[in-house]
Amino acid sequence: MWGKFVEDSERDIRGAAPKEPSARARMVTERLRAMDEAQARSNGGGKKRGWGRNKPAAPPAQPEGWRTGPAWQDMDGRATRRRRGWSVVGVLVAAAVAVVAVNPSGALSWLPGGLGDGWGTSDGANGASVAPLVPETARPSSAPSAELADMPTRERPFVGSPAARWESGAKAIRLPEGKAKDVNGVSAAAVEEALEGARDFLIASNLDREVIMGAEPKKALALLDPLMVDYLADVRAGLRKPTVENDPVWMFTRFDPDEVEPVDDVRVRGRLAVEPVRGTAGKAVVKGDYTFVYALHRPGGGEVARVIVRRVIEVEAVDPVRFQATDGHIWLADINSEISNDDCRNGDGVIRPYFLADLEGDPTATGEARDPYDRSQGLDGAAEECGVASRT
Repeated sequence: MWGKFVEDSERDIRGAAPKEPSARARMVTERLRAMDEAQARSNGGGKKRGWGRNKPAAPPAQPEGWRTGPAWQDMDGRATRRRRGWSVVGVLVAAAVAVVAVNPSGALSWLPGGLGDGWGTSDGANGASVAPLVPETARPSSAPSAELADMPTRERPFVGSPAARWESGAKAIRLPEGKAKDVNGVSAAAVEEALEGARDFLIASNLDREVIMGAEPKKALALLDPLMVDYLADVRAGLRKPTVENDPVWMFTRFDPDEVEPVDDVRVRGRLAVEPVRGTAGKAVVKGDYTFVYALHRPGGGEVARVIVRRVIEVEAVDPVRFQATDGHIWLADINSEISNDDCRNGDGVIRPYFLADLEGDPTATGEARDPYDRSQGLDGAAEECGVASRT
C-alpha cells in the first residue's frame, strides 16, 4: 500500500506543478527527520520516538504493622503505587504528519476511508460496524493485531484502534462468573465484598466523569479502609498539591478541563480474579487488570487524540478473626499503572495528551518502545521512566 501511494504521488507530482510547502511544513518535516536520525543513533536503527519525563521517586511506604493481627509480621508493610509512563506515537504517525504537511490533499484522499472525503458513524474501518469482543477472562497470549486504518475523528474516535471492539463504561468491569467461594480461609461473603469493592474503586477512579475532568475522587477515597491512615493522608496530600514524588495520576485518571474535553464514552478491557495469599492463612487477594482508552479533543479543535491508561490493582480480602478490617471498605494493597500518550511530566496532577500538532516538541524519551494495547504482559517490575507508545 505504501509503495502504491509513493507511485501514485510521483505520477501526480509529474503531472502538476508542485506547491512550495509553507515554512511550518518544512520545519515539521525537518524536525521529524532529525528525530528519526537521533533515535536511530540511540537504539541501533529503531524508528520509534517519544517525549520524556524524569524517573519519579517511589511514594512513601507504609510503616511496618500498618494492619493489626497475628500474622502482620508476614506482610511487607507496603501499599504502593508503582508506575510507568509512555509518550506518544510511533513512526507511522510521524510519517503521516510529514506527508500531510507537504501534500495534504493527496495524502488525505489516499488514506483508507477517505479522510476529508466523508466519514461514517461507527468505529469500524471505512465506517463499517464492528462486533464487540467477548469479555476477557484470562490474560491474552499476544497483542491485538495492528491495521492501517482511518485516523480518529469526533464521529469515530476509536477507529483504527483495538478499542473499537471493546465495551464502553462501567458495564465492562464485571465480577467473575458464578458465585464467590471461600478462598484460603476467607469466607465467600468477604471475597464477594472485596470483588465488588475493587470493581467500584476502578469505576470511581477511572470512569467517573467529574473525576476524569479533575474533580476530587470522593467516591474512590470513601471506599478505602479508614485504617489506612498514613496512606490516605499521602493520597489526599497529592490531590491537594501534586508533586513529582506524589502525583495522583498514578492512582486516578484526571485531565485538565481547560485543555481537553472527552469525545465519547471510555472504552474498557480487562478482568477481575481472586487468588489465595500463599503462606498466610485467612488472606486472599482480588487482582484487577484493566486498560482504559480515552478519546479527547481540545476545546474548539477538531483533532482527536487517544490516551491509554492501564491499572493493575490488588485488593485484600481477609478473615476478620485473624486481621482487622473495616466493613464496607477495601484494603488497597498495591496499584501499578501505565499511561500512554502523555507528555511525561510528573507533578502537575493531570494527564496531558499529545496531539499531532505537538510533534514539533523536543523528543527526550529514554525507555523502550511498547504497544499500550498489549495485555499479554504484566506490569510487574515496570521501569519508572518515559518510553515510546507504538500506537494510540
